[in-house]
Amino acid sequence: MTSSLHRLYSFRRCPYAMRARLGLLFAELPVELREITLKNKPAQMLAISPKGTVPVLQLFDGTVIEESREIMVWALEQQDPQGLLGAKVRTQANALIEQNDNEFKHWLDRYKYADRHLEMTQAEYRQRGEAFLQVLEEKLTQKPYLLGDNATIADIGIMPFIRQFAHVDRDVFYSLPYPHLQRWLQHWLEHAFFLQAMTKFHPWQEGDDVVVFPS
Repeated sequence: MTSSLHRLYSFRRCPYAMRARLGLLFAELPVELREITLKNKPAQMLAISPKGTVPVLQLFDGTVIEESREIMVWALEQQDPQGLLGAKVRTQANALIEQNDNEFKHWLDRYKYADRHLEMTQAEYRQRGEAFLQVLEEKLTQKPYLLGDNATIADIGIMPFIRQFAHVDRDVFYSLPYPHLQRWLQHWLEHAFFLQAMTKFHPWQEGDDVVVFPS
């Protein structure tokens, strides 16, 4: 790489890419953003990450980070002005994100694409996913964020997936008995960093001007 900026391949609607962008925003680390389309992935991305999923962060020394959790942690280890990686909550945050990424994501995918998974009804898949919502609701009954009075990597690492779950059927989600979780999600949907993370960019093509994110 000849650029002095790290380079992020991203796809706006992917929850994994969302949390990577949030990590960079909270770390106040600018990158060169290359928005992709999933049906036409650039050869430059596939050359450094053949698995072909986003996000992919290529550091200007050539190092490639292919997992969204690792991108968040790397960014916040560079600088963490709001303390999202606090030592007291890091173990708890890891456990909660692990539950999100494995158990909850399994049911979220089936809830969202119930027509592809006919073993259960969509309502049954939603109910399985609600087990994790109940865990989060309990944590939010006493504090405004998942692990206390301040946002942590757990909040930004999990929120995009709760957003995706809610957007399968917003009316159903907001009728469920999780008022604290609903307020927490709404807070994040209105957060300045999330709005910035969801800025629309044209898909990158060779020869385009460099897009710096955040601008």
